[in-house]
Amino acid sequence: MRERLTDGLYGLGWGAVKKLPEPAATALFRTLADQVWERRGKSVLRLESNLARVVPDADAARLAELSKAGMRSYMRYWMESFRLPTWSPQRIKESIDVHDAHRLTEALDAGRGVVLALPHLGNWDLAGAWVTTDLKVPFTTVAERLKPETLYDRFVAYRQGLGMEVLPHEGGAAFGTLARRLRSGGLVCLVADRDLSASGVEVDFFGDTARMPAGPALLAQQTGALLLPVTLWYDGTPVMRARVHPPVAVPESGTRAEKTSVMTQALADVFAAGIAEHPQDWHMLQRLWLSDLGPQGETP
Repeated sequence: MRERLTDGLYGLGWGAVKKLPEPAATALFRTLADQVWERRGKSVLRLESNLARVVPDADAARLAELSKAGMRSYMRYWMESFRLPTWSPQRIKESIDVHDAHRLTEALDAGRGVVLALPHLGNWDLAGAWVTTDLKVPFTTVAERLKPETLYDRFVAYRQGLGMEVLPHEGGAAFGTLARRLRSGGLVCLVADRDLSASGVEVDFFGDTARMPAGPALLAQQTGALLLPVTLWYDGTPVMRARVHPPVAVPESGTRAEKTSVMTQALADVFAAGIAEHPQDWHMLQRLWLSDLGPQGETP
């Protein structure tokens, strides 16, 4: 029953929210954000706990301020995502300002595969829509299996409608498909600040150990693709900002595991810098650090 209710609510979001006038939708989701924040549920408390690591000198009042802004940012993500399928290519272009996009376009123009790795900052679906509509470049990504299956199907259909090829996260077949796309000069985009397999790479992240997926580094090593970190943020305007950072190099020496560790740590460092600059736009409402996880690396 709970899963059917969840699926129904998301269906209502995609069906109804996109029909609202934009000022009404913006006001509605800000109100929802404030109501969720005021209830102080598990997600809000987890967000505050995570933000306490990002801003270690913040007192309780500052953390509360950040978490409230964080819930507003998170609800902005959902409001935009529900409305994205109705946005024109021009509207998408006007809604994002990408710094140093040449790092991406020059590599693709040269026929080289590219892996874009992002943290849960800002609206990664909007960034993806910009790639497919403004750059007119298709790309492949993976999606976490959600319950119920109908909800997962909704997300896949939503992202496919924005021009993305979506693979299920589970199973080794996804890695092989991603590698083939990269070897043919294609683009792969991966949200990469939270490991979903419990077999990722341990990194130092804001002074403690977290685990991040090995996929971006392994794909770059095995295919020769360029690995580019990307960060996203809001600045109080209707336009989301983005930056394509310098590539993460493959170390010249070391085992595959050693190279993967070095590269994943480099990604984590770029992510940490972007999150520290815009902590309220980091939508991490789950446990991330190993010291917060259960004995098998699972969320209690």
